[in-house]
Amino acid sequence: MMENKKRIAILGGGPSGLFMYKRLVESGSANFEIDIYERKSTLGAGMPYSREGANDEHVTNVSDNETPGIATSISEWILTVPLDLLERFEIDPDKFTEYKVVPRLLFGYYLADQFKLLQQKGDEAGITTRIHYQSNVVDISYNEQDNEVWVETITEKDKFDHVVICTGHNWPLRYEGKVKGYYDAPYPPSKLLLKLNHPVAIKGSSLTAIDAIRTLARENGSFKKDENGNISFQSHVESPDFKMIMHSRSGMLPAVRFHLEDSHLNNNSLLTEKEIELHRRENDGFLSLDFVFQKDFKEIFRDKDPDFYNRIKDLSIEDFVLEMMELRERLEPFQLLKAEYIQAEKSIKRQESVYWKEMLAVLSFAMNHPAKYLSAEDMQRLQKVLMPLISIVIAFVPQKSCIELLALHYAGVLDIIPVGAESTVEPQNGGGIRYNFLDQHNKPQSVFYETFIDCVGQPHLSYADFPFKSLLSQKAVSPAKIKFKSSERGHLAFLEGNGSVESDSTGSYFLNVSGIAINDNFQIIDQYGAYNENIFIMAVPYIGGYNPDYSGLDFCEAVSLRIINSIQGIN
Repeated sequence: MMENKKRIAILGGGPSGLFMYKRLVESGSANFEIDIYERKSTLGAGMPYSREGANDEHVTNVSDNETPGIATSISEWILTVPLDLLERFEIDPDKFTEYKVVPRLLFGYYLADQFKLLQQKGDEAGITTRIHYQSNVVDISYNEQDNEVWVETITEKDKFDHVVICTGHNWPLRYEGKVKGYYDAPYPPSKLLLKLNHPVAIKGSSLTAIDAIRTLARENGSFKKDENGNISFQSHVESPDFKMIMHSRSGMLPAVRFHLEDSHLNNNSLLTEKEIELHRRENDGFLSLDFVFQKDFKEIFRDKDPDFYNRIKDLSIEDFVLEMMELRERLEPFQLLKAEYIQAEKSIKRQESVYWKEMLAVLSFAMNHPAKYLSAEDMQRLQKVLMPLISIVIAFVPQKSCIELLALHYAGVLDIIPVGAESTVEPQNGGGIRYNFLDQHNKPQSVFYETFIDCVGQPHLSYADFPFKSLLSQKAVSPAKIKFKSSERGHLAFLEGNGSVESDSTGSYFLNVSGIAINDNFQIIDQYGAYNENIFIMAVPYIGGYNPDYSGLDFCEAVSLRIINSIQGIN
């Protein structure tokens, strides 16, 4: 009975698409026909775990025990991997444990194999799966009358009952290719195989920056290990003036990966959806950031770490962030990196968490989904106050990367400077850039660099950047915006010339945030405020306004569950 089958399209076969496919296969329903559209010729790896996002030297920042289950665990899978692949990545299967991080490209092979295993399961369950390799989806349109979604590639157009947009990362090129020595992103890393004999400006100090640093270092020098196991770096003879300078708003390095007590960031003391709903009903429909901070962070320490609880129980978010940042500001960044590396080594060896950091990761994950219900006032506090701390602490830099950063710094080829939020990068006509910023003594600096790499990570893309133009012209999507609780505060922000603040005909004020509006089930919302039952979106660059922090595979796992429940009518 083909006519009763639900036709579902998954756009993008990377990790998001993999988790979505897993949910459909494991739903126990043979009632699905699934088409997967993938831009490349392989499934599973997506951008981060393929040559588009990694070289052999790049490692994941999650281990097997922190990876949500797919078809088999990494530990089981490692035993099936060809010997030459294990040798290439220096993996000894006898010494492999679930607590080890793995090279990103190897993890990509793992995800590709998981896709194959899920396809077999799908076949056995009677689910038809069609894979469209090297298929770039150029447009999506919606037929409201028949509740149909049309997916268009360069060669074909097909209709579906449901479409899940899993198109993953997207780095629009702004100056790259036009300005010599300017790179909008360090991906694919093969473009950074550059022999350079001058200082390189790196914007940002995130994991993205560390990727670029590790690639450039290998191209312009080499790491050596002495008999005591210490790692040092030596520049190549032809690159004596090679140096990398990270330009960071805060001048801080991200924190080091440690042992997580709860490897999937699900704490059973967290606020439930019912509690959040009840709180919103009593608070004009808004979720209070202070309430979430109290319940999903502070109170969890009451039993777990009473000393830490007593230290922070009366602190506001602003005071807490100041206190946590103070130590980072007091210590020289590479000195702090070394201290954190030693602390993290102990944490991993003893399998003991650095608990406040773990709970900050839990808070970030717990807050991500209901963030759309914050008031604009609280969203601004989240963006300006809490997220800078969160992004530093929960980056979870792998140990291997730490050792290399320290070796580079001690060799005099890596440094970090604070440039503040107001710094600008000015592309130059003849190539290169000028970095304009205020130094620590508040003096204006304008420094020329021949090579510049923007490493601030995946940009949150705007409503205008949304790639499926028919949905835009049909008004089937709308810009993400968040209401001010206080009209006076909104009006004041508007008068101050904040370009992202606007008012409506009722006199309410809104803060425009990046990307498009979605509901709790990741369905798109049209310009009349109605959600679309047929179109879902997991593509993080386009939903960053309502989901300010998305934590990789945990995010994919949580969102795919909401989507499958919606498709099956379970809510």
